[in-house]
This record gives sequence, structure tokens and C-alpha cells, in this order.
Amino acid sequence: MCGFIGFTDHPGNEKEILQRMMDRIVHRGPDMGDLYTDDGVALGFRRLSILDLSAAGAQPMRSEDGNIVIVFNGEIYNFQSLREELQAKGHTFHCAADSEVLIHGYEEYGTRLVDHLRGMFAFVIWDKANRRLFGARDIFGIKPFYYYPIPDGSGILFGSEIKAFLEHPKFVKAINENALRPYLTLQYSATEETFFKGVYKLPAAHLFVYENGRLRTRRYWDCEFKPKEQTFEACAETLDSVVHESVSAHRIADVKVGSFLSGGVDSSYIAAVLMPDTTYSVGFRQDQFNETNYAAELSQKLGIHNRRKLITADECFEAFPEIQYHMDEPQSNPSSVPLWFLAKLAREEVTVVLSGEGADEIFAGYEWYADTPAMEKYKRLPLGVRRAAANAAKKLPYFKGKNFLIKSAERPEDYFYGQALVFPEAEADAVLQPAYANGPQAHALAAPVYARVQGQDEVTKKQYLDMNLWLPGDILLKADKMCMAHSLELRVPFLDKEVMAFAETIPTDYRIQGTDVKVVMRHAANKTLPDEWANRPKKGFPVPIRYWLREERYYRIVKEYFESDYAAVFFRPDVLQRLLEDHYHSRANNQRKIWTVFTFLVWYKRFFVDEK
Repeated sequence: MCGFIGFTDHPGNEKEILQRMMDRIVHRGPDMGDLYTDDGVALGFRRLSILDLSAAGAQPMRSEDGNIVIVFNGEIYNFQSLREELQAKGHTFHCAADSEVLIHGYEEYGTRLVDHLRGMFAFVIWDKANRRLFGARDIFGIKPFYYYPIPDGSGILFGSEIKAFLEHPKFVKAINENALRPYLTLQYSATEETFFKGVYKLPAAHLFVYENGRLRTRRYWDCEFKPKEQTFEACAETLDSVVHESVSAHRIADVKVGSFLSGGVDSSYIAAVLMPDTTYSVGFRQDQFNETNYAAELSQKLGIHNRRKLITADECFEAFPEIQYHMDEPQSNPSSVPLWFLAKLAREEVTVVLSGEGADEIFAGYEWYADTPAMEKYKRLPLGVRRAAANAAKKLPYFKGKNFLIKSAERPEDYFYGQALVFPEAEADAVLQPAYANGPQAHALAAPVYARVQGQDEVTKKQYLDMNLWLPGDILLKADKMCMAHSLELRVPFLDKEVMAFAETIPTDYRIQGTDVKVVMRHAANKTLPDEWANRPKKGFPVPIRYWLREERYYRIVKEYFESDYAAVFFRPDVLQRLLEDHYHSRANNQRKIWTVFTFLVWYKRFFVDEK
């Protein structure tokens, strides 16, 4: 787990620029740093040592003849078997780090290397002989990858974090006017172009080749749900076996490994299989926002030490500007705040943690995937009747029951944009200044994703959308950024190529049964976990922002941001004030809308006001 940066233009003082860029991401790799320059590329690297702690595993790493150079962030979990395969083909290895597998793998397979990898990764390979850059991002988007075509056409910048680009003399820092509108609805940066104008995310499961001044990208993997006939019990048995094998692969490290633990089934299942020395948990002082007692109780049953911390509102507001700096882009999922403190707590003792991200997406764990009892009953009507009613409802102004009729038509394309829906699109337009109300709507971003799964059932379509938008854009981004801010490597065993291959075969009615979600996964977990933990309803990572924003101290903090000169550039001040006042005086529950705007303004102030 590390961080890298690089560029292909020739400013003349490459090493000085590289060093400044590397310093920006030192938190990603405090153990070691080095750089490489050639007449075609400049590469910088910060290392967090996990495998082969010696200098032999340092990066940028070169092939024996010096023609191949790599910078790589992540872990390759099948590197040992790949190493044996490559040795049998005549390749010689000089260290025990998984990075060297990528070098020899590229020499052997070229860009088809990605088809052989099981892991989380973002990497760039410089092929000196062919003057070609080749890179890729893992199939789920666990590790980040950004790039910036330099406006004068002289090359590209690329790296693990956008903030490093600020140190390059040709980087032009500006706001992407089209990013704010979809963000207000979805709570994360949902467009391929980031909030920094001209900076792009390499999408999950994509590779790129840059040569002769031209950048080409393509998708190299996609999930394909093809349910296989199998008994429920056999499915659960195989799933349990697959999860145990994945955890075994993810525990390999030359440093101490721990586990995050909430009160939910996902992290509990991982912790119970891993059986680390210590689990780590955080919560808030209000009882309804504190699940650490469940974590402590499970740890005691398993014979594992549990460390936990209760967070205060003062701590959260004090840390929030730094949290948004490390996020690189505004992201208003409240759970990023406790995750910041959880990572900080764990890093006091370990360098690697395992966690339960991804189970909800690949096993169908969100309540949005299931029908309510009323909807189950209504769906006994013929589909044609329900779709006719939905089509009629869509043409009418809002009325009670409109959303019910639309959802019952079994076309998630009409209403489901992912797990977050903060500002409905009409409300987003009403709060924005006209110059920033021109970005794509959420349904436009979802449409091309849905187009790839036409003909699939309703649940599978929702899972597929979340795997391609919500998972990399929200869940995994905050997991990486919050942990790496504290030099902590996070591994997610559910998001594994082999686990996914089996998840694709699970019948839909084993995933969802009535209002019960993640059914077969819970049954599999029950083989390791007590009933209470295997069957506990999902709560997420609840944060008491509703109550904070009704306290004078925190209301005043937000109000100061809302009344700033720069807030009026993006938002209509009267609408912002009404949102805040109505919530503060308990006339409405606007906490998510307020927090989403507040998050953007904190981010903007940190990058565009405080840092000129």
C-alpha cells in the first residue's frame, strides 16, 4: 500500500517537482520514497512497507535490463502463484515483493497482464524501449487513480491523489462547473471528470495506454450475474468456504494485521474468520449512535481484544477540514468522519486492517433492494397493469403514492440512482446558482450503466448500478482516503475476484427474500457467527448530525460557511439559510442536505481559499 505520482512533460526541474509532489502524499507511504526520471517520464513513489520490508522491495522498481519501470499501489493476492508461473517461463526474481510480479508479468503478457491479477491495485509501467506508459486500476476500484491531460498538450500528470498535482507548474487549479449538480443528489463525485477541472478518474476495471501523446482507455473486466441452479444450503456452504479462502489470502503480510469491527454482520464475519489479536471500533456518545458494545461483546466471545473510542462532536468538527483535504473531492457521506477516527485508532497498533466493505453490493444487502410488504402484495397484479399505472403516474404532478407506483413497475432505471438521494434533482436546481446547475442529472449518469444489464432482474440491476457508481465513488474512496491519511492499509476480502466469481452464480431469491436482504450470505456467516450477529439488521455507520445541527455551537459553524462570499458563488443564499433555519428550529429534518452543502464549502475553502 503506497502512493505514486508522475508526469510526461519536461519542465526542466523534474526532480524538484517530483519531490514536492511526493511530499504531498507522504502519508500514503511514510517508510520510504524514491524517484525515477527518463527523457520520456518522471515517476515518484512513497512506500508503506507491507511485503518484503527490505530496500529490495523499494519503488520505482526496474527490470534487470532497466527497460521496464513500475510504480504500484496495492496488493496482488495471487502473486506467489503468479511468481511460480513466471519462473517456470524463465523469469528470475530478486525480491519477495509483489511489485516484481507485475514487471515480469508485463514482460510475459503485455497489457493482458491485468487478466492474471487477483488483488487491489493501481499501477503505471514505463516501457522504455517502446516509449509507452501502461497502467490499470483493479476491478472494483479499491485503489484510486487520477490523471490530468496538460492543457498545452505537452503530456499528462497521473497519481494516487489529486492534491499532488497542485505542485506541478502546468496544473491549472479550477472548479469543474458540471460536478456540483450530481453531487448534491448523490453525495459523492459521480462524473468521470472530478471536481478539479480537467482531472479525471480512471474508472474501475479499466486500463490505459499512453504513447505518441495519445491516451487510450478501455474496460478489461465486467461482472456478469449468471445464477446457477444449486440448493440453498450448498450455496451457503460454498460461500462460506470462498470467504474463508479470501480472508486467508488477504491476511498475508510482513506486518501486524488487525480488523475493523462494527456491530453488523459484514465486519463481524470477517473478524471472526480472521481472528486477529485486536479489533477496532468507534461510536458516538449517544446510545442510538453507538454500536461499540456489540463489537466488544463479539470480541469477548471470540477471545479477541477490542479497542474502541467514543467520538465527540467537537472532535468531528475540528477534524472536518482535514478530512475533506484528504478526500481530495467533497464527499458528504457522514460515515467518513468516524472512519477517520477509526483508522487513526487502529494505526496506533497495526499497519494493515481487514474490513467488510462490498458485501452489501455483491450479495444484495441494502434495504432499497427489497420490496416492502405493501409492494409485495401490489406486485401480484399483472406486470402490464403495473407498468401502465407507472407510466400514467410519471406524467402527473407529485401525489402521495406516485413513487410507489413507479417503483412497482420493476424498472429501477426510472427511480433508482444508488444508495444516496440527498437533493431530488428539482431541489438541487433550486439551491444552485444558474452557472452550476448545468451538470448531468443523476439519471443520465445511471443510464449507460443500466444499458449494460438490460434483461436482468430488478435486484441485479440495482446491484450492478451500485457496484459501478456507489461502490467506487463513495464506499471505497472514503475507505482508501481515510485509512491512507493515517498510513493504514485497508483490505476488503469480500471484494475479491474469486468471491465475486461465486457471487455471480447466486440465484436472486437467495440474495433477497421478501424484506430480508443478503439472505444466503447471512446463512453462511451464521456458520461462524452467533445468531445475534449473523441476523442483526443493517445500520450502516450512523452519525448524529441531526442533533449537532440543532445545537447553537455547531449551527453557528455551519452558518458562517453558508453566509460566506464564496458560498454565494455556487448557491442561492436565501435557500441555504432557509434549509439551515428550518432544521435548527425543528421545522424540518434537513440534516443531509445541510451536511452535503457544508461539506462542499469546507472542501472549497480548504483548496481554493486557504490555499491560493
